[in-house]
Amino acid sequence: MKLTQLSCFSIVKTPTKIGSIALGVLLGLSGCGDKKTTHELVTEVAMTPVAANNSVSSSLTIWPELTPAIAKDPVLEAKIQALVAKMTLQQKVAQMIQPEIRDITVEDMRQYGFGSYLNGGGAYPNNDKHATPADWIALAESFYQASVDDSVDGINIPTMWGTDAVHGHNNVIGATLFPHNIGLGAANNPKLIEKIAAITAQEVMVTGIDWVFAPTVAVVRDDRWGRTYEGYSEDPRIVKDYAYAIVEGLQGAVTGDFLSDQHVISTVKHFIGDGGTENGIDQGENLASEQDLYDIHAQGYVGGLNAGAQSVMASFNSWHGVKNHGNQYLLTDVLKDRLGFDGFVVGDWNGHGQVAGCTNESCAQSVNAGLDIFMVPTAAWKPLYENTIAQVNNGEISQARIDDAVSRILRVKFRAGLFDKPSPANRPLSGKTELIGQARHREVARQAVRESLVLLKNNQSLLPLKPNTKVLVAGDAADNIGKQSGGWTITWQGTDNKNSDFPGATSIYSGIEQLVTQGGGQAILSTTGEFSPEQKPDVAIVVFGEEPYAEGNGDIDNVEYQRGDKRDLALLKKLKAQGIPVVSVFISGRPMWVNPEFNQSDAFVAAWLPGSEGQGIADVLFTKPDGSVAYDFVGKLSFSWPSTPQQTQVNVPLAQDKIAQAQADYQPLIPYGYGLTYQSASTDAIALDTLSEDNFSASQTLENLALFERAVKSPWSMYIATNNARQGLSSSVASNSALNIRTMDRVVQEDARLVSFTGSEQGTVGLISNFPRDFRAYSNSDSALSVSIKTEQLLQKPLWLGLACEGDCRQQVDIAKQANTTLGKWQNISISLACFAGKPMDFGKIIIPFYLTTDAKVDISFSDVVIQATPSEKTIRCH
Repeated sequence: MKLTQLSCFSIVKTPTKIGSIALGVLLGLSGCGDKKTTHELVTEVAMTPVAANNSVSSSLTIWPELTPAIAKDPVLEAKIQALVAKMTLQQKVAQMIQPEIRDITVEDMRQYGFGSYLNGGGAYPNNDKHATPADWIALAESFYQASVDDSVDGINIPTMWGTDAVHGHNNVIGATLFPHNIGLGAANNPKLIEKIAAITAQEVMVTGIDWVFAPTVAVVRDDRWGRTYEGYSEDPRIVKDYAYAIVEGLQGAVTGDFLSDQHVISTVKHFIGDGGTENGIDQGENLASEQDLYDIHAQGYVGGLNAGAQSVMASFNSWHGVKNHGNQYLLTDVLKDRLGFDGFVVGDWNGHGQVAGCTNESCAQSVNAGLDIFMVPTAAWKPLYENTIAQVNNGEISQARIDDAVSRILRVKFRAGLFDKPSPANRPLSGKTELIGQARHREVARQAVRESLVLLKNNQSLLPLKPNTKVLVAGDAADNIGKQSGGWTITWQGTDNKNSDFPGATSIYSGIEQLVTQGGGQAILSTTGEFSPEQKPDVAIVVFGEEPYAEGNGDIDNVEYQRGDKRDLALLKKLKAQGIPVVSVFISGRPMWVNPEFNQSDAFVAAWLPGSEGQGIADVLFTKPDGSVAYDFVGKLSFSWPSTPQQTQVNVPLAQDKIAQAQADYQPLIPYGYGLTYQSASTDAIALDTLSEDNFSASQTLENLALFERAVKSPWSMYIATNNARQGLSSSVASNSALNIRTMDRVVQEDARLVSFTGSEQGTVGLISNFPRDFRAYSNSDSALSVSIKTEQLLQKPLWLGLACEGDCRQQVDIAKQANTTLGKWQNISISLACFAGKPMDFGKIIIPFYLTTDAKVDISFSDVVIQATPSEKTIRCH
């Protein structure tokens, strides 16, 4: 069986924002013409509607009736009402449109008067990653002045800039970067969280920005989720307390300096249930009962709203088949009416386009459901603006709903003082660059690093180490500030950063080196653990862990660390074999199955993603010069640690105040709340020396994975492509210059597709996800890609069946010979996944799990695209 790769299949890396679409794979699979990123294509795709599960009963009595933290001011409400009455429909809809800085000009702002705008992750003024605070201020000032220029639209409502400052002002070079939320959860210190939020607000305001998209209050239920590190804990009680603390830190206390010139508008996100999707798939389906939706997933909103949060961001996920961006029950009946929220609801990155019946350019359903602001990056903002106006004029959206949305936006702007404050360049903190990364801020971050560390193993009290020790510091995370900071760090994914991109920060190694040198010892840096005989160390500190990722790019299908590539384990074994005591410092965005690494470590520290102040780790690992403890470990696991790679949903029982160890279904390797200190007795420690290293891959039971069976299965979407154009399918019939496609009935209504290739050029039909998906469990077993197919004419040219992964990689197999064996009749063609293996294929990051492409003139029908866990005897094998 011949395999081939097409040379023109390439990747376009375009920075994009949180919460939505993966970058990467181009969909004109055989062409070299005009190309779009996956982000651009998927936002064109109308998501397959999923009917709501009518068996789920809704009961508003589950939800508490909250009293708004800020009482409505009749004088302010009259002012809002008077302003709304003066506004034209065009001006009102403009308040509801939030474009991105790469997609609008100052003149666009002057003409339309957008209510807000944002910078996505990896978006900077002048498209310059190293833009200075002055550059950020200049952009904020220019957009602000354009928004209040009434010479074009006759109104001067100030705009506001929103940014993802999720662990400090993480888009700006030199800012203080705090540990990601998972580490802060281990610290369990709400007062510290409030300080962190207040510092973040200050550094944000230095650059003239008004509004922060934080905190994330997801309660994570499945650690395969790529956003696990954005959750503080699997325990909603911690999340509730932290939500209150961070909102108060960002916005100020309602009874104090609320939204003063020292504070920013906060956003509690993502409403609701994003941490509880099936199989941990980002933007996926949450099937929790309504009681669990409140008890588990809503507690952060209770905390945040009680602190006076002024905005809430809708989530990409669905709840029982209904996308949250279009769920009126959740956005209006629950959030606004029952929970008493009188601020505004902002969407996530083109999230409205995923609502059934919507596109990025048109979605009356979201407005009617209760969305107040469309987050609409790319050029889609203009048709969305025009279509929304038309939908009000034709009655699809009521004028009352528009007025309510605009009133909410104006209410927040008035409360934040935007009508009275000076322009961004003239505010009290603006331009005070000495605040960005200042020593006082970094000291708080350093404290947060110390308190986030969790000591999981400490045989023979190896730790703390004395500073006059000869220390080998090894591992590829030892001197890598980008890796220790994780995703959402300067760039969206946290990748492509160098230590020089972090002025003022310290790597973990540099913190160790400084402390040890001052203490009379020696620190030797060797990523690979090499040293000369005269340099043989007394101890090795090995710093290793996950590569940075954000959102769905971090989704995995089990939690085994370095599955199939145990290079860090090999390093630990090499050092142990030389009789060197090993301290492992594990960098990760989630708890992972590291049994082999535990076995090779004398001490093991979960360091999570500590951020820019790496020296905080040295503070805890080493004593004072006199041998006394400098800082003890105080961190405790806020996530249970898995006992197998497949134990991805292991959450502490919430029915009791204490962990129910006897409860049969709660059997983690290390329980929630665990963490040793230097005072811990040996009897307090869990034995982590002779753990099973069986990853159960051989006995893992895999089920068939349906990709297209009666309908396209979530999270996949269908597309067609030529050499020069791609499009998502939004109706039962579509065409381009290379093919025509329509739905057809094979067994039941519209359970198959008929594709008529014209033969004039290469045409492609396939399935795509908005983020790469992990297929390693299938590729490591005897699995196959199966499709039912019917060919009407004899193929004289290749018909390629293929898969593609994120990055410049794809593999395909010519199935023309098999297709020709039975003309005019359905047959099943099954190809072993081994046929698609080999470089550069990466089954851990599949973005397109199926495509057919040909330049032959032929009619082909297909249905039932499945990854078969147990292939049939007729499966084609390539070796």
